[in-house]
Amino acid sequence: MHLAVVACGPRLEETLVMLKSAVLFSTKLLHFHIFAEDHLHESFKEALDSWPAEIQPRFNTTTYPITFPRDNAAEWKKLFKPCASQRLFLPLILKDVDSVLYVDTDILFLNPVDELWALLSRFDASQLAAMAPEHEEPRIGWYNRFARHPYYGATGVNSGVMLMNMTRIREKRFKNDMTSVPLRWDEMLMPLLQKYKLNITWGDQDLLNIIFHHNPESLYVFPCLWNYRPDHCIYGSNCQPAEQEGVFILHGNRGVYHDDKQPAFRAVYEAIQKYPFGESMARALLLPLEAALQTTKHTYCGRASHLFTQRLQRSARHSPQSHRQQR
Repeated sequence: MHLAVVACGPRLEETLVMLKSAVLFSTKLLHFHIFAEDHLHESFKEALDSWPAEIQPRFNTTTYPITFPRDNAAEWKKLFKPCASQRLFLPLILKDVDSVLYVDTDILFLNPVDELWALLSRFDASQLAAMAPEHEEPRIGWYNRFARHPYYGATGVNSGVMLMNMTRIREKRFKNDMTSVPLRWDEMLMPLLQKYKLNITWGDQDLLNIIFHHNPESLYVFPCLWNYRPDHCIYGSNCQPAEQEGVFILHGNRGVYHDDKQPAFRAVYEAIQKYPFGESMARALLLPLEAALQTTKHTYCGRASHLFTQRLQRSARHSPQSHRQQR
């Protein structure tokens, strides 16, 4: 399973906690593709090399420099957050990789990556990527109220968790509103930026929304439990699939792992960050987390925080690490 992340600026620790959450629960081998500024490469290597010997066989790592097309590198780099638009170029850089799961650094897996990876097999013949809706509730939706560009579906899609069949992306000719001729992925990106750069707010996510607005048949939409953000609970719970099955992936966007605005999100981040590899997950991860979440019940997201631990309890029981502890 190929997992890609782009880390720039002060995102080293957050990225390592995300990678740790992926390794803790997944059963198949993971290959991490880490795109990072040059000065972070050695820090990533030292941190990942320091993980225990019994964890090492469960992942491989390749680290890459941040690279954009030479003619427009500065423009791409400053689009939205530093380096975030690197994800648009993954199909062109990882030429020998068939499929990849791209995630933002502020993602936490509460469920094995294997189950999200399995959605690739559900793509129909025309689908080449999968994302979750940006909003479930149109009354608080951003795209349907404020966007000055085309977007996918009723409320747009969020690109913080994006599953890509890159072979299909490289092969497809995409419909667009710049020319009557369908364009390849690499032909389309720069003209798209030039056309919409004054109208986009969320950078590369907006460009992806424009692309899939014109090619809706190419997108598989997965439910919000695979990309659960503060927006799903700050006004009351509005992610129905998570109500049934729990949260599979927590997305702490807008920096909520590091401030006091959403203490329930921060509690999950800190519990995974502090968990010592090899210890009992029930005792060293779940118990401290449940205690911390009890102190967040004064917030809407705190009241929904049983959805965060619901999947985590199951994942902890079935993780490779738990099996070793039982043996």
